[in-house]
Amino acid sequence: MVGGLFWSGDSSRSRRSWHAVVERLRRWVSPREDWHNAVPIGRNNHGVLRRLTPRGYGRHHNPCLTTMGPPLPSAFDNAQHHYAIGLKILNQLVSEINQQNPGLPSTRQRRIASSFRDQSLFQIFQISLTSLFQLKSDVGSKLQELSLMLSLSCLSFDFMGTSYDESSDEIGTVQVPSAWKSTLEETSTLQIFFDYYATNQMFSKEALECLLRLASTRRSLFSNDAARMKFLSHLMQGTKEILRTGIGLSDHDNYHAFCRLLGRFKVNYQLSELVNAESYSEWIRLVAEFTLKSLHSWKWAGSSIYYLLNLWSRSVTSVRYLKSDKPNLLDEYVPKVIEGFVSSRFDSLQSELSDELGENLLDNVEVLQDQLEFFPFLCRFQYESCSSYLMKIVEPIIESYMKEANLQTHVHSYELSVTESKLAWFTHIVAAILRTKQLSGSSGESHEILDAEISACILQLINISDSGFHSKRYGDLSKQRLDRAILTFLQHLRRCYIGDQAVFSSKQLYTRLSELLGLHDHVLLLNVIVGKMATNLKYYTKCKGVIDHTLNLFLEMASGYTSGKLLLKLDTVKHIISNQNRDQFPFIENWECFRSRTTLYYTIGMLIFLEDSPLKFKSAMEPFLQVFIRLESSPEALFQSDAVKFAFIGLMRDLRGIAMATNSRRTYGFLFDWLYPAHMPLLLKGISHYAVIPEVTTPLFKFMAELVLNKSQRLNFDSSSPNGILLFREVSKLVVAYGSRILALPNKADLYTSKYKGISICLIILTRAISGSFVNFGIFELYGDRALVDALDISVKMILSIPLADKFSFRKVTAAYFAFLETLFSTHLSFILSLDKNAFMLVVGSLEAGLKDLSEKISSQCAYAIDSLATFYFTHITVGESVTFPAAELISDCAELFSRILRTLFEVVIFEDCGNQWTLSRAILSMILISEEMFTNVKAQIMASYPPDQHQRLSLCFDKLMTDVTLSLDSKNRDKFSQNLKKFKSEFCAK
Repeated sequence: MVGGLFWSGDSSRSRRSWHAVVERLRRWVSPREDWHNAVPIGRNNHGVLRRLTPRGYGRHHNPCLTTMGPPLPSAFDNAQHHYAIGLKILNQLVSEINQQNPGLPSTRQRRIASSFRDQSLFQIFQISLTSLFQLKSDVGSKLQELSLMLSLSCLSFDFMGTSYDESSDEIGTVQVPSAWKSTLEETSTLQIFFDYYATNQMFSKEALECLLRLASTRRSLFSNDAARMKFLSHLMQGTKEILRTGIGLSDHDNYHAFCRLLGRFKVNYQLSELVNAESYSEWIRLVAEFTLKSLHSWKWAGSSIYYLLNLWSRSVTSVRYLKSDKPNLLDEYVPKVIEGFVSSRFDSLQSELSDELGENLLDNVEVLQDQLEFFPFLCRFQYESCSSYLMKIVEPIIESYMKEANLQTHVHSYELSVTESKLAWFTHIVAAILRTKQLSGSSGESHEILDAEISACILQLINISDSGFHSKRYGDLSKQRLDRAILTFLQHLRRCYIGDQAVFSSKQLYTRLSELLGLHDHVLLLNVIVGKMATNLKYYTKCKGVIDHTLNLFLEMASGYTSGKLLLKLDTVKHIISNQNRDQFPFIENWECFRSRTTLYYTIGMLIFLEDSPLKFKSAMEPFLQVFIRLESSPEALFQSDAVKFAFIGLMRDLRGIAMATNSRRTYGFLFDWLYPAHMPLLLKGISHYAVIPEVTTPLFKFMAELVLNKSQRLNFDSSSPNGILLFREVSKLVVAYGSRILALPNKADLYTSKYKGISICLIILTRAISGSFVNFGIFELYGDRALVDALDISVKMILSIPLADKFSFRKVTAAYFAFLETLFSTHLSFILSLDKNAFMLVVGSLEAGLKDLSEKISSQCAYAIDSLATFYFTHITVGESVTFPAAELISDCAELFSRILRTLFEVVIFEDCGNQWTLSRAILSMILISEEMFTNVKAQIMASYPPDQHQRLSLCFDKLMTDVTLSLDSKNRDKFSQNLKKFKSEFCAK
């Protein structure tokens, strides 16, 4: 059975190897009784074939598939255990070829998988089907399980090389090859899996998984529309029978797989095809009943229910395109599904609230909105009746909530939590409905009116939730959940009806809101939103979730030009800008919310700079000036106190927010002139006192990193201005002060927090300052100013204090380190060449390690740095013949290191599926040109790792690589080499 397939590059040798394996297996297994476990199923570290064959497959071999012998060789006809071994080996073979082998480049892996798909996979699938038919009466046998598993492996094969996530439930269209057409169109193919599901409970899940993949088969596979309809009708008939009998659905794995199978009907087929199917009426009725039962059994259903709801959602969105005369029956069943979903959500609340250890979906707003994605489409299908139903069930709940707000006595907290949870769910549902309007555009005037009516319920709820007894309950979890739901609603309402593009297209909504609430335009509605945000920021002091959600909404509104201008007209916003204190924002004193201060002042800064007024800017900065004055006047003895330390941290976080808001040269000038020179000494004083306290240094350095970031060319000072130089000198002082102190300290247990994090942010600051193009660094050397040299010197000492392994262990350190090296090598290479040999080798050696990094950004940065170094050597020494240049001796002493780097570059290009080959080609060419001898040695090393019979072909590939490439590093020559390298890789890996 398995003899027809085997990996090899030599047919005769494959045949001999295969028969040797068969004989070895027979001798090994025959005396054993536990033949079920003779060959393990699964993706083990070393594949079955690689363990059992002399050659297997590896990095430097180019295996192909050779067809051998009949599909049912006598080797596996004699005994049941031989049959089992054959099925297991085939299953393992399909699985191994379908998974990515870390030792093979993905391009070669894809060629192998494609060859296997075209030559052998269908044959294996037919073997699995033949086995299923022959073993049908052998209920519950191990051979049945193995045959089903083999069928599932074949149908799960990555036919197109898209590498979908196998850990995910989501599967796309199964791109079955055309050669499979006749087999899949055979009625018996689908029926065998329905039969196995119905008669064999032990393996029913595997049968359903096979059916799921068959249902996902690409539409274009079928011969014609009639063949596709026949296939669909069979699927519908089979699932209808399962729905009617309920067989196997008491098993949760089966239930989940069956929900996924039903969900695929509308993914793979058009509504017109479903409606025209013979048994559609009965099928859709049973699906509706199954959906309602699942909704009422929400604990059992879990996340599986969303596959069913997605089926209904996709169906109703297709009704507008339906041209069939046959009734689709969705009008009858969708309202029931909507009512079932809402009632099930409300019914589940009491259980969720009583389960303190369980996860409440209301706590994760993003996930909740994703799970509600289907619901708005169901609602808008029959929006009038749906909105009427929703308002009917929520009005008594709101009335009850209002009564509780007016009570002076204590309300039972559990009942109040249930009420608020119901209101939170309702609010999230309305938010999701508005989100659909935002995604799909206009839904008609009638829908706008209904949007207004259902939104009015939430807008009324805002006033109730912040009044009376409820105004004292901001610490209650259920109220926090409700307020987060309200913020989500306000976010979508603003995007639909107040955003930059929506101001003039919402007349019907505002007409209806005016009748209901007196909100006749977007300014009044915006005032309601801002009022709610102001209330949250004033009364929530500890709930970071609500505070951050509020601030994100505030920032989103301030970021839009139209909405930002509208905000400035509101008295509430004017009050916020002019009263930035603990009374207005008490949360800023809470240590847990310190990070939120940056977002707050980023938003306030954007509003300040919208007015573009120096006077208003100075007025808004008055609170910060007072903090500066207090800190600057604090005695040295008090500077270590918690009060001073927290004030300093808060100031740095606030100023970072203001700096983030400066998006133009003019607004940046406001901040820089206010800050320098008067207040910069306080930053240096902070480093001198708090260098070993990461809680202080991190916000300080992040503020400086923002201050030197030249986004939108905001640091474009006048040609006569020394501000760029002065700013860099301040940066140098801070980095040197920090580095000199942190290097003198012994290492602590948490190295990242205590040392590496601060160093990485320093590197980011220097990278931005050096590459920001706002400083002429020649000035420092010309006038003997050591600001640049001292900053670079301490930075190199800091990076050398971090072991290479640690540089790669902490990804933020990795990113900052290699970005700094790229900038340093491209702009200040002379400093690198002035290092002593050991330091030079450590720095350059780390570039070799970086080339192997999985991140293309990191490997590209290393390639750029190597190219800068090799280009310098080529220009000044190879071509310029400045052999007495100090760098010449330094680089020649590191010849072995450079040889390793060149080999690594070639190996990355040859063996990895790299998307940055163009960047790597630049470094390879410059490395080749600096030493022909080095290139010759590297070629020899690479070819030595291949079998001798490959050497001639590989040597020819290397010769072609240098075709028409001259001894030059101009753009034209580099481009020619890049083209050659692309061909080189293709030919080198061809066999």
